[in-house]
Amino acid sequence: MAPLDIPCLALGDRVQHELLVRERDDRVTKSGDPYVVLKLGNASGVLGVNIWKEHVPQIEGVRPGQVVQVIGTIELYKGAKQLKITVPPRVVAQGAANPDEFLPRIALSVDELWTRVDAWRAEMKGSLRRAVDLFFADDAFREQFARTPGATRGHHALIGGLLLHSCEVANIARESVRTMRGNVALVTAGALLHDIGKVESYTVELSGFAYTQAGHLLGHIVLGSLMLDRRMRTLPAETLSESQRLELHHFIQSHHGIPEYGAAVRPMTLEAEILHFADQSSAKGNDFSEAVHDAELFPSDDLEFSAKRSWRLDRRVWRRTHSWE
Repeated sequence: MAPLDIPCLALGDRVQHELLVRERDDRVTKSGDPYVVLKLGNASGVLGVNIWKEHVPQIEGVRPGQVVQVIGTIELYKGAKQLKITVPPRVVAQGAANPDEFLPRIALSVDELWTRVDAWRAEMKGSLRRAVDLFFADDAFREQFARTPGATRGHHALIGGLLLHSCEVANIARESVRTMRGNVALVTAGALLHDIGKVESYTVELSGFAYTQAGHLLGHIVLGSLMLDRRMRTLPAETLSESQRLELHHFIQSHHGIPEYGAAVRPMTLEAEILHFADQSSAKGNDFSEAVHDAELFPSDDLEFSAKRSWRLDRRVWRRTHSWE
């Protein structure tokens, strides 16, 4: 059976597929009756399901991170599409499901993104190219990098999100640094290296994206510098001067801008400052792009302003009703 294309579902469509339990929220109605809100999904999106009191005992063992087989139809509830199940969900045996089928992933081609990265690498010369190639000429690292999300939740929280985010940051930084007459190759290297620590900070499991032990204890900024230091030590001492090594670390340590947001130091060069704002532009741009398609923020198609504040943006969002085309 073909995977369920959740965004294309219409009212009355029948669903008979395996879906991942993303969230379970046990609630109580105003009259005191128990009910459960499930969020079920696959790589294409998420469906909400309300389980009312008479059926709650039938899903007692259903938990986030499990794959369940569901049968039901798409209905409208409070202006939003959701799944009305007609048979209690059946839990699929653990280990029988591939996370790649159920977790969200980027829509762009990974191969196309790598082609872009490799073209940028080809522009680099000498010691800068050798430093970047410590990671991006390593097939094992590339495979891991292309699978890692940009966050566990929030911006680019998708399989491949880190690669997409890094390419967006590089695109923005390259155009900005050209305008300000800075070093294009150098800021590109910073963009590619700034989030390498996320490879060791995040894990991809059927239950979703989570922090590794190292991610919890150190965070991706510290881990990124540790990874860079380990690999630079494999180069002959004369390949990079001490100040060159420090500048590459500075990109990683300063890209969050200020200590309150996790930076060890504030950016101290034009290229580091531009990298910081490019990182912010990619992250916040992704937040806005996803917000206007978020069914929780816009539970009905006729809403112009989001029904509530976006936790990622800390504000309500406007979905324009006019076209500029």
